[in-house]
Amino acid sequence: MVNARLGVVLSPKGGALAKMLPAFKLGAGGPLGHGEQYLSWISLEDVVGALHHALVTPSLEGPVNLTAPTPVTSRGLAQALGEVLGRPAALPAPAFALRAAFGREMADQTVLASQRAIPKKLLATGYAFRHPELIPALHALLGR
Repeated sequence: MVNARLGVVLSPKGGALAKMLPAFKLGAGGPLGHGEQYLSWISLEDVVGALHHALVTPSLEGPVNLTAPTPVTSRGLAQALGEVLGRPAALPAPAFALRAAFGREMADQTVLASQRAIPKKLLATGYAFRHPELIPALHALLGR
């Protein structure tokens, strides 16, 4: 039995990426907080592929990180998204503003938290990521 542990699923149709796009398209995007916290991400296509892989791979069991093999910092995500959209990505969202918007505990445990998960079990059992790198994944997701 597999216990899937999902990273931040990137899709322009919902979730974090969909919420970030408007600001970035206007040139007002940037890293969250200090920007050095890690974000373990995965494309929606790879979530589906990895779940299928888990179903057909009997040796895969226990906790499994469903994340791309290349986590990025908040600053790295902002820079990549700005590059793909052809917009600047230098305006950080200060931690105090995020805490005011979401509440201290929620902000600290979500958008300001750091997680650097690596999909060791997926890689060890031969899963081939469709989107292992962020910039090509964003190009594919955003049709650019």
